[in-house]
Amino acid sequence: MSMQKNHTTAEDLYRIHLISDCQISPDGRHIVYPVNRVDKKTEKKYSNLWIVSTEKGPAQQFTYGDHSDTTPRWSPDGIKIAFISTRDDEKQPQIYVIPFQGGEARKVTDFKGTIDSYEWSPDGTKFVCSFRKKDKEEIEREEDEQKKKLGVLSRHITRVFYKEDGKGFLPKERYHIWVINVETGEATQLTDHEIYDEYGPSWSPDGKEIVFCSNRTEDPDLDPDVIDLFVIPATGGDFRRIDTPVGPKGTPVFSPDGKWVAYFGYEGKGLTWKHTSVWVVPADGSGKVHNLTEQADIDVSTGTINDLPGILSLMPPTWSINSQMVYFQVSHHGNTTLNSVSISSTSVTPVVDDKGVVGPFTFDETQSMLAYLYADMKNPGEIWVRSVTTKSARQVTHVNEEFFKSLDLGDVEEVWFKGPDDNDLQGWIIKPPEFDESKKYPSILEIHGGPRVQYGNFFMHEFFYLAASGYVVYFCNPRGSKGYGEQHSKVIWNKWGTKDYDDLMAWVDFIEEKPYIDKQKRGVTGGSYGGYMTNWIIGHTNRFQAAVTQRSVSNLTSMYGSSDLNWSFQDEFGNEPPWENVENWWQQSPIKFIGNAQTPTLVIHSEQDLRADREQGEQIFVALKRLNVDTEMVLFPEEPHGLSREGRTDRRIERLTHIKRWFDQYLKDRAE
Repeated sequence: MSMQKNHTTAEDLYRIHLISDCQISPDGRHIVYPVNRVDKKTEKKYSNLWIVSTEKGPAQQFTYGDHSDTTPRWSPDGIKIAFISTRDDEKQPQIYVIPFQGGEARKVTDFKGTIDSYEWSPDGTKFVCSFRKKDKEEIEREEDEQKKKLGVLSRHITRVFYKEDGKGFLPKERYHIWVINVETGEATQLTDHEIYDEYGPSWSPDGKEIVFCSNRTEDPDLDPDVIDLFVIPATGGDFRRIDTPVGPKGTPVFSPDGKWVAYFGYEGKGLTWKHTSVWVVPADGSGKVHNLTEQADIDVSTGTINDLPGILSLMPPTWSINSQMVYFQVSHHGNTTLNSVSISSTSVTPVVDDKGVVGPFTFDETQSMLAYLYADMKNPGEIWVRSVTTKSARQVTHVNEEFFKSLDLGDVEEVWFKGPDDNDLQGWIIKPPEFDESKKYPSILEIHGGPRVQYGNFFMHEFFYLAASGYVVYFCNPRGSKGYGEQHSKVIWNKWGTKDYDDLMAWVDFIEEKPYIDKQKRGVTGGSYGGYMTNWIIGHTNRFQAAVTQRSVSNLTSMYGSSDLNWSFQDEFGNEPPWENVENWWQQSPIKFIGNAQTPTLVIHSEQDLRADREQGEQIFVALKRLNVDTEMVLFPEEPHGLSREGRTDRRIERLTHIKRWFDQYLKDRAE
């Protein structure tokens, strides 16, 4: 007799442990990875490093303590592991080095500021990193108790991009390139400028040069996509620019033979509908740049989203050891896959293309063994190893296995259906545990943010939580989403609320044909752009009986300049600011149509949302109150735009509880 399984609860967020990186040793015998956890009593988030053998045996915890150990990197000889930690100061991470065979971690840096990225030199004697100092005034305030007590006197702002969601007001200092001696900790600053940032540094194979990205226009904040590649001697001095097409770009990496630099980017300015591609350019700047993935119509990204924090980072281009191929991730048809492309034939070959998502991946030094983080619809991520020659793969970590074995998540059905213009669309249906096809179920349409991301085969705690509460949960990737070719993404360029809305309504029509759907008990919710579409829907149809709009966009005209994305929103809306074409901005604003709304709507917003300011949600709430439509507003203090993923766990649980409460109130009989 089998044991009855549990259903997903909001409190499961405390029980799920997340792996956020995956680094295989040079000899291919071990993998180091961080495991993240939440302390329920203090609501603090911690992570420690673990080691697992690629051959046999259970995983072993490698670092201990209530702090954050992240971003582990093996030394080139495999003897040491570097990592970033808050073990000495919870507010100031530093780089540490620890012997793999045992011993104490040694602090290498003594920075006051933010480390963006770092990398071992080929000979293992140095690190290169992109680092931004704290402002002098902030350091003085922290060191003087009276100044600290009095707080900030004023903020003198001169740059356009002066704040960032989740981080607050930005310092005046910029990111610059530093080289650090691993043994002595001596840090040497290679670049310095009051308005230019340098980021994404990477060593040449001989350790003599460093490639990096920077925007050197007169005012980078007013022309943010003009990013170039530069190469600087590792000892400092003058740097040279590598000629590449105008456009955003990042993560440049030298080929092992030193002849090429690979990077990710696209050509053009402000064209967010375009695919990010893999590009290669001669490292000496002598030849033509090549877009290796242009013909494949694929997006180089980790754009398959879920509601768990930080487990799907985009890895830099990874060269084959013979300098003939580049490995990279692609988001396509609801999956994030690992692929390779030849620099000579530009043919793209899948390496790991199972139904799911590939996160961080690394090869051993001979590239005979691949380690990667892999997640799917019913697993938030475990590490796998794969033989490059035999292509056989096996799972080596089991961080959440026992917990997920105890859950009945319900069945998931993937479907393809036709949109209103005979366009192909992909969607998923999650049925409640112990689903009974003879019954009628209330349903909830979930709409993703972005819009240029995709839902897919990736565990979404919120969806399974609502399914466990008795709802059929369904979601799709309407036009505007990434993962289905550039044209699918481009259709809503300067046309929000058109083809995307049509596709979502076609998806609702498709679902309502199912015999188990109760057509009188339909809910809709989404966050960010999904909140925009929720606002748009309640202003254009009354077919839903309840709505929850989260961290939403409601008024594009008032959002201009108030978001941390600032003026750059105009790229999406005809590249004209509101004062030049206010009719266009107003026509695409849900608040214009809010007078039609009759749907009971819960408004959820974070008080420190710098992406979609709180006033965006407040406008919807006040309008619905004036219209005498049932509405409530729930605000979360201290939280940013990304509350559902990055927020304090008790607040994430509170958010889920309010969503369920609202839908239960309007979509379930009181007897239920």
